[in-house]
Amino acid sequence: MSDSLQRFLLQGAPVRGEIVSLDTSWNEVIQRHDLPNSVRDRLGELSAAALLLSASLKFDGTLVLQIHGDGPVTLFVVECNASGSFRATVKLREGATVPENASLSELVNVHGSGRFVVTLDPRVRSASRQPYQGIVPFEGESVAQVLEHYMARSEQVPTRLWLAADSHRCVGLLLQRLPEEGGKPHGPVQSRSSEASTTIQDTDGWGRMQLLADTIQSDELLGLPAGQVLQRLFWQEPLHAFDARGCQFACSCSREKVASMLRTLGREEIESILVEQGMVNIDCDFCNRGYRFDAIDCAGLFVTGVSDEPPGTVQ
Repeated sequence: MSDSLQRFLLQGAPVRGEIVSLDTSWNEVIQRHDLPNSVRDRLGELSAAALLLSASLKFDGTLVLQIHGDGPVTLFVVECNASGSFRATVKLREGATVPENASLSELVNVHGSGRFVVTLDPRVRSASRQPYQGIVPFEGESVAQVLEHYMARSEQVPTRLWLAADSHRCVGLLLQRLPEEGGKPHGPVQSRSSEASTTIQDTDGWGRMQLLADTIQSDELLGLPAGQVLQRLFWQEPLHAFDARGCQFACSCSREKVASMLRTLGREEIESILVEQGMVNIDCDFCNRGYRFDAIDCAGLFVTGVSDEPPGTVQ
C-alpha cells in the first residue's frame, strides 16, 4: 500500500504515533496545479499534517486546515476526513514573486498578518455536534512548527511533527503524548480512547521518542518506505502497530453544489454574468473540473434546481 497511514503506540508509555506516506495521490494533486517548488512542497507538508491530525478525529466529519497569508501565497487549503480522502489547493498573489526555497513564513507571513485556521465540520450535525473553527495568529517558520504551536495552545496536547515533500512524495511523522490514566486531552482533535488506555510504566518514553525522531532527515523521510523509517528510528522500542489504512485524493465538488452556490448569488447577479459572458463558468479550485451553466441552466436554478448530471460539466 504505497499511499497509507500507519498508527502505532509505544507500549508501556503515554506516547502514540502516526506515519503517512503519499505517492500516487500526491501526484494527483500537483498535476492539477502549476506551482513553484517551495509552494508545492509546503502544500505537501500541510497535506501530510492534515491526514495525520484527521486520523484522530473523534467524529465522522471533515478537517480543514487553512493558512491565510499576506505574502506571495494568500491561501493554503487542505481538506480531509478520517477515511483517508483528501484534497488540497493554493492561491498565489497575482504578480508576486516566489523566492526559491522559501520557508512557509516567507510565503505567508511577510508582514506579520498571516493566520492559521482549523475547521471541523461533522457529517451529521446535531445540537451537540456543530461545526468548530479555531483561528490563531501565524506562529513558526514551518508547517510543523505552526501545527505544534496550535496543538499546544488550543488542544493542550503535546505534539511533534516531522514533514517533508517534493515533486514525487509527501511524508509526515507525528508523535503525541497521551494523557496519564484518568485524564483526557482538551479540544476537538483528540486521541481515540482505546489508544489512551495504556498502563504507564515507561515514564521516559515521550522524551526518548522525540530525541530519536529528531535524527530523521528529509531525504530519509522521502526516500524510505514508511515501515523502514519506523524501523530505522525506533528499532529498539516496543511499538504496537495498528492496521494501516489507505489514503487517496478525492474531490467532493459536484454540479449540484455549484448550483447551490450560484443560487446564493441571486437571480440578478446571475443574469448580469450571462449578459456579460453569455455563460456562467465555474472551475473547482481543487480538481480543476469545470461547470458550465447556459441561460437555460441558469433559469432552472430558480425554478426546480439543476440536475447533478452534466450537460454543462466539463473535465
